[in-house]
Amino acid sequence: MAEIVLPTKPLSVNPLKVSQPVGASLAFLGLARTMPLEHGARGCTSFNKLFFMRHFREPIPLQTTAMDQVTTVIGADDNVVEALATICAKDAPDLIGLLTTGLSETQGADIPRTIKAFRATYPQYGGVAVVPVNATDTQGCLETGFALAVEAIIATLVPAQPATVKRPRQVNVLASSMLTPGDIEAIKEWIEAFGLSAIVLPDLADSLDGHLIDEGYSTLTYGGTPVERIAAMGESIATLVIGRSLDRAADLLRARTGVPDHRFAGLMGLDECDAFTHALARISDKPVPERIERKRAQLQDAMVDCHFTLGGSRVAIAADADLLGGLARFVTDVGMDVVAAVASARTRGLADLPVAQVQVGDLEDLETLSRERGADLVVTNSHGADIAARLGVPLLRAGFPLYDIYGGPAQCWVGYGGSRQTLFHLANLMTAYHQEIAPYRSVYWQGTPRELESGARPC
Repeated sequence: MAEIVLPTKPLSVNPLKVSQPVGASLAFLGLARTMPLEHGARGCTSFNKLFFMRHFREPIPLQTTAMDQVTTVIGADDNVVEALATICAKDAPDLIGLLTTGLSETQGADIPRTIKAFRATYPQYGGVAVVPVNATDTQGCLETGFALAVEAIIATLVPAQPATVKRPRQVNVLASSMLTPGDIEAIKEWIEAFGLSAIVLPDLADSLDGHLIDEGYSTLTYGGTPVERIAAMGESIATLVIGRSLDRAADLLRARTGVPDHRFAGLMGLDECDAFTHALARISDKPVPERIERKRAQLQDAMVDCHFTLGGSRVAIAADADLLGGLARFVTDVGMDVVAAVASARTRGLADLPVAQVQVGDLEDLETLSRERGADLVVTNSHGADIAARLGVPLLRAGFPLYDIYGGPAQCWVGYGGSRQTLFHLANLMTAYHQEIAPYRSVYWQGTPRELESGARPC
């Protein structure tokens, strides 16, 4: 088990953690015809929206109740009711995700009571689902906020009913915040290869994969999982849970529907991919397709090709817990040594990582540990670019946000194919930054006639 070291600094010097409201809003961006509404100050929501737009390079639907000094003191319930009514009237969404922030949580906002007031005042909008989420900035991270939103979506939209498998070729997928739109698209194709269809919650691959729509522009999400499909999750044959952070959401879904679940910490590397493939084979009662076997063989070949370049390399990783765990297991499996592991917050699963120690901290901790322990490679989000430059080592960009590269959200890390490409990326980074050892020449070396004519001197 890994030793968990808690932070002792009075402040975060170079922040790694992204707030819970950002994570909760991200989960709602994976639902169809949805508007996330943050109950807080206008500036906070503007900052969060900027984060999303720089990362995805897409239009982001995100609204705020715009609390100010007066409403913070005397109460902002009217702001919430008015914001909900305005969104319903102007945008006609199928769903509004109403989430608190640090400001409204500190004020003591009673969101369920405010929703009742909205329903009583505007009964004409009864068909619009409103999902409340308590996601304060003062606790957790993006990953925990995302998980809270998924749990709230299940609690609000999935009816409690006895287990009845009405759709034997349908499976549910609870997708962790560590998965990119590219990852989710690959997972859906993986499932479809076994003749199954998937309800992904949330489906960022359908909404934030970077595609143009015929309408040209929409004030709501461009795609995602429809509300009616979420309500039908109790009719599936099984649930596939990807990421330890969604264990509570999975427990709730199983309690409400009785649908059995299969849980996976991640889907990177040979062992994790094999476990997912075998689960799909059992659920579908079909043999593994030849193209899946082919991809597995390709990953094995890539592991052989990259072994001598990656084996023994020293890696430093900083990320939210699910992504940190997936990356740490993957690089360890291919022979690399994780010399520094920094988590953004203390969450479940950190003690199970294949490392000696996990530091809960910030990017300053990552830089300090990397320098002290001689890291050859840094893995974190785009905020780590300056750190890698100061250390003189390559940076593998992973996590959120990725604002200084194109196509970050489209990159696939999971599955046999994604693992293979990640291996190649790692090997190419290490090769490009490889420091050649200068040849040794004796002080007694006189050189060839041509070298002497050119003015070459002994080393």
